[in-house]
Amino acid sequence: MSSSEIKDPRDFGLYMPGEWTKHSACWMAWPARVDLWPNIEATKKAYAEVANTIAKYEPLKLLVLPSMLEDAKTYLSEKVETVGMDIDDSWTRDSGPNFLINDSGTLAGSTWEFNAWGNKFTPFNQDALMGGRILNLVDVEEFTSNMIAEGGGITIDGEGTVITTESCFLNKNRNPNLTKQEIENELCRTLGTEQVIWIPGDPNETGTDGHIDGIAAFIEPGRVLVEINSDKNDPHYQVGMNNLEALKNVKDARGRTLEIDFIYEGDYSILEFDECRSYINTYLANDAVIVPGYDDERDYLAIETYQNIYPDRDVAQVQISDIAIGGGGIHCITQQQPNP
Repeated sequence: MSSSEIKDPRDFGLYMPGEWTKHSACWMAWPARVDLWPNIEATKKAYAEVANTIAKYEPLKLLVLPSMLEDAKTYLSEKVETVGMDIDDSWTRDSGPNFLINDSGTLAGSTWEFNAWGNKFTPFNQDALMGGRILNLVDVEEFTSNMIAEGGGITIDGEGTVITTESCFLNKNRNPNLTKQEIENELCRTLGTEQVIWIPGDPNETGTDGHIDGIAAFIEPGRVLVEINSDKNDPHYQVGMNNLEALKNVKDARGRTLEIDFIYEGDYSILEFDECRSYINTYLANDAVIVPGYDDERDYLAIETYQNIYPDRDVAQVQISDIAIGGGGIHCITQQQPNP
């Protein structure tokens, strides 16, 4: 692997494809920050269930602290490949690489700087190296950036458009010396995109400062799934309406007005902590959608929604409350490696 700090992936026709394209692998990381979890045994079982489910559909590569390798294997199916690596935490979406492809069959990747969501957790020095280490294992070129960012903060259509949130990417705990335009330019360079669509995000969400992957997601080019709350007395209701309004009548890089689908979020009113209850936070595996469940009566509505959106895919729901208590969902703990 070579590193190309000043090169522009777009000069090589490289871009990040939509998550619905075929994958050669999925990358995850075993829960290493043990003190984050109230019940680490339950969390390990939930992580393993996600990994084992994805491994039914595509190769699953799981990063594990070397000291935890033998224990982790007792939870995992034989289809899961474990990879010993020094890691701090287990949110591969945020600290892993952005895989890029081009029409000539090249696979590469871009990496950003990582500061644990605005220095909220320490240490994070090993996770800051995770993206480059994964690209080194895959043996592909790395395009680096000095911008601090996380993969959960973007959703991509694979045709030139990225959507992100102002509450996260413009937060001063990430890049206080960069302007909005400079952040936009760097997003386009590192992702091979042409246009950034900004939505407000969620200023009340303190874990990630309002990552897009708990709010909205491209489900195909020109079409976005948006999470909403039906209770007008819930603070999440207005957050959802603000983001929905920002997406109305917006055109993407191809000049299309976005088509918007809806999904209801889980019940946040019962939670004491900043937990995840997002049904947007799914993983699109080969021929399947891996959907979170929260032991919530709304779980079945999420299954129904994804069956309607992706009629040709299996819809597999995994109960993840023991992951969600750490602040994230299935999308947060996964990173797809597309076929070149």
